[in-house]
Amino acid sequence: MADDYYKTLGVEKSASAEEIKKAYRKLALKYHPDRNPNNKASEEKFKKISEAYAVLSDTEKKQQYDQFGSDQFRQRYSQEDIFRGVDLDEILRGFGFGGFGRGGARTYRTSTRRGGGFGGAEADPFADLFGGGQGYSNIPQQGQDLEYNLAITLEESVFGAEKKVAVPHDGKVEEINIRIPAGIAAGKKLRLAGKGSPGALGGHPGDLYLHISLLPHPIFARDGNDIYLEKTVTFTQAALGFTVDVPTLDGTTKRIKIPPGTQNNTKIRMKGYGVPLLKSAGKGDQFVKISIQVPKNLTDRQLQLLKKLAEEGM
Repeated sequence: MADDYYKTLGVEKSASAEEIKKAYRKLALKYHPDRNPNNKASEEKFKKISEAYAVLSDTEKKQQYDQFGSDQFRQRYSQEDIFRGVDLDEILRGFGFGGFGRGGARTYRTSTRRGGGFGGAEADPFADLFGGGQGYSNIPQQGQDLEYNLAITLEESVFGAEKKVAVPHDGKVEEINIRIPAGIAAGKKLRLAGKGSPGALGGHPGDLYLHISLLPHPIFARDGNDIYLEKTVTFTQAALGFTVDVPTLDGTTKRIKIPPGTQNNTKIRMKGYGVPLLKSAGKGDQFVKISIQVPKNLTDRQLQLLKKLAEEGM
């Protein structure tokens, strides 16, 4: 049974063209022969992911593959057909790697071989890359990207900050100055170009990616571009209405009105006191969640008053 191209690249069938390309770039960087000299297992893996990308990155071939499945597709398409018009060099050159010849997409020789496998030299699009005439062992290689987690405060995520972070690097700890953009959310990544592993043979260093997470806050919580906090009020305050001072994330205090008859868990909106939008003008909002406190201990007078209110249907 022929390989499943989607599983080979580790993507879903619904993956976009950009997701497919990104998956191939990641795997090609890992299994490229310049990174794994004389490694047959990596060589075969590199061939398989390149074939999968050649099919899934081409709209017409991908449609045929989805329609007929792996086995029937390989019966209909020769190796020459699969790689015709595909420019893998464009991706590999971005890593500083050698590719499949010079001058863009390779022109393949006619081959009558069909079906799976990488047959004779004429059917093999990797002949040049794996010892078939052009050596790339002395070509500069780009360094690997590095990824680390960075926990920041809620205030730093909302207002931005300049930070110095210590990142383990080649057995040492390197201090790096970074700028946290205002409005960045948990789950986002910051890319620091050239701060990854050094390249080989004079190649460019990789990049450093910092995965953002938020430290818990004692008062506020963030949901998207909105800020939430809880305010506890008494039963009479909620019933009669009153004004209350509430803190904001920038350290100021704002007075808001609690309308008469406010119910438990009501959210009062403070427009524009939320998180700055990351890529556009404007801000989210702050919401005050009202929590009504029911008294546990009543004086005799309070108890009698409540009984009278109950008799009147309240």
